[in-house]
Amino acid sequence: MKYLSFVKFSHSIFSLPFALIGFLEALKVRPDADLIWLSGFTLLALVSARTAAMGFNRIVDRHIDAKNERTAKRELPSGRMSIAAAWLVVMISIVVFIFSAYKLNMLAFYLSPVALFVILSYSYTKRFTSLSHFILGMGLGIAPVAAFIAVTGNFSIPLIFLGVGVMLWTAGFDIIYALQDLDFDKKENLHSIPVKLGEKNSKILALLTHIVSTGLIIYFWFGYSGKVIPGIGTLLFSILVFYQHIIVHRHGLSKINLAFFTLNGMAGLLLGLAYLIEFLI
Repeated sequence: MKYLSFVKFSHSIFSLPFALIGFLEALKVRPDADLIWLSGFTLLALVSARTAAMGFNRIVDRHIDAKNERTAKRELPSGRMSIAAAWLVVMISIVVFIFSAYKLNMLAFYLSPVALFVILSYSYTKRFTSLSHFILGMGLGIAPVAAFIAVTGNFSIPLIFLGVGVMLWTAGFDIIYALQDLDFDKKENLHSIPVKLGEKNSKILALLTHIVSTGLIIYFWFGYSGKVIPGIGTLLFSILVFYQHIIVHRHGLSKINLAFFTLNGMAGLLLGLAYLIEFLI
């Protein structure tokens, strides 16, 4: 359980539903694909990449986390896990990710260093740019595109639109989540949208990113599927995404975890489930 907590395994809920959508859409292109082989190595690649990214972030931020009351009890600053053990988790995850990409196809293998650069470099961005939320979003936005490549060995323009939608969705809720560290980030000279724009304008920007992101996800549904069940999933996704703004507006930061994890996690799950049901029937 310590290792699962260390890499926040529960937060996989944000990227896996979109990877599933990319995977399912790819199977429509390659209906003869070896489902067990591809699903196994695709899932292994996604989980190992995310584990490497989160573990690396915890290592890089351990001294900052130790100063922040909200994060001081995490595994590394609290001493519940050694740096050596943390590095071991990260290095094993990187090796597993590259190996999985190689077993899928050569395009996935060649792009694996690019993906690693994006998801690992995020850990340093808060030190020099307020756009760190969008770099984080890019890491999650890769998921549906990567899953499509894993199956087909090719890019998909519609999946890129979905990926950008995921990027903006993630950036929006990360901006909201960062509001709780506004004072701490100012004190430590860390960069974020809330530090740059203040609380009110950050909420406005988060709302705008979610308007664009849901528009892109609706565009993907309409242009790539257009069927009823994914449409219902897209509608529910949009409702939950915007409901978090109502919660934050009414209750402030006291309900930030509900807005960040519960609603966004549920939104992604419902959307992924809708596409899965449509695929199965």
